[in-house]
Amino acid sequence: MSLAPSYEASRRLHAQHGRSYYLATRLLPADVRPSVHALYGFARAADEVVDDVRSHLSPAEKAAALAALREAVLVGDPLVDVAPAVHDTLQRHAIPFRYVDDFLDAMAQDLTVSCYDTYEDLLAYTHGSAAVIGVQLTHVFGTVVPVELAAPYAADLGVAMQLTNFLRDVGEDLSRGRVYLPQEDLDRYGVTVAQLRARVVDDRFAALMAFEVARTRRLYATAAQGIRLLSPAARPCVEAALALYAGILDEVERSGYRVLDRRVTVGPARRALLLGRALARR
Repeated sequence: MSLAPSYEASRRLHAQHGRSYYLATRLLPADVRPSVHALYGFARAADEVVDDVRSHLSPAEKAAALAALREAVLVGDPLVDVAPAVHDTLQRHAIPFRYVDDFLDAMAQDLTVSCYDTYEDLLAYTHGSAAVIGVQLTHVFGTVVPVELAAPYAADLGVAMQLTNFLRDVGEDLSRGRVYLPQEDLDRYGVTVAQLRARVVDDRFAALMAFEVARTRRLYATAAQGIRLLSPAARPCVEAALALYAGILDEVERSGYRVLDRRVTVGPARRALLLGRALARR
């Protein structure tokens, strides 16, 4: 696959699987969007390797598939849909390849690790699964300060978004055999994994979720302080992405924390409102 079709394949993946984030990218200059789509497409391609239950691949075979994806990106293999676009994006924006390795290491961890004892353990995982993606995007967006000063805020935003997904998808993750709520937090609020699997939403579970939501909101608040360090053209997109993802936490609360048997979403009207507010600030 040549470069243009590879970027288009990445864009389609982004539009199909990352609706809120994809909407936010419409606020970016047209010449920046393809690189964002490429990075999302790569993340999605890796995620599909790990979570594909139809292929019946063993964990070892999935790990080998992740390693093959790495090599494809390293050389821009035209036989892998997203690889040429990702390779070009990394080169174009001087993004260190170690971030690709960190991300794929986290994806490989999902093949063998199904739960986390502490919040710090979970953060170590999200460094690769989310923080490095935020840092890569900082290279794409550009900054008004040295990139290393903006990177920690971008990392925090990536982690906040990942934690938001975890809180929205507790039930879906359980169906894959994973629990991203730290065991120390479950213990603190008297919630058991058996209760989660039984889809029991009671006062203890609500208190646990309220704690996790509040902690994630604090991470968004920290991340928001770094938006001013990005290039002016990128700020509306990041503001919108932050608002849209933080809005998922609002919906989790409004649902009464009923995330064990359904997936809550931000409705089209609210997404449009949040996007419009960001657009008005351009």
